[in-house]
Amino acid sequence: MRYTLHVNGGEHTVDVDGDTPLLWVLRDAIDLKGTKYGCGIGRCGACTVHVDGAAVRSCRMPVADVGKSAVTTIEGVGNTPAGAWLQAAWLEVDVVQCGYCQAGQIMSAAALIARNAAPSDGDIAAAMDGNICRCGTYLRIQEAIKRAAKNHSATPAERKGA
Repeated sequence: MRYTLHVNGGEHTVDVDGDTPLLWVLRDAIDLKGTKYGCGIGRCGACTVHVDGAAVRSCRMPVADVGKSAVTTIEGVGNTPAGAWLQAAWLEVDVVQCGYCQAGQIMSAAALIARNAAPSDGDIAAAMDGNICRCGTYLRIQEAIKRAAKNHSATPAERKGA
């Protein structure tokens, strides 16, 4: 069946079965490889994307359920304010080790900051629950999220240190 998906601000028409997970449509039909396959059961978070701004596990979402929703992947999240601040903070804090989980980590964090510009440690822990990092960079991930949230909610003058 043919589906027209709205991904990262563009339109993509794909011909796939309706029960095909969004993850495989993004990777194989649209050729966006940033979203990773991890566990296949929605527990590790490597496949996290945004559907209408909400963080979802794309390995568990059938493409037929996407409908006319806007999908944002790691390739497009830098075009959002929260995503841009997170990507910068990720580099400042030097979060990445192996990097495999990082797309999913950033996508979950961007959804958090977009809805909560000043998340507490508890808010961060709840939003990131289920995003597994085998390298154990959780403290650096939390620090990057705090930095990004601070910059995201700051005025331009505050960001420049004025």
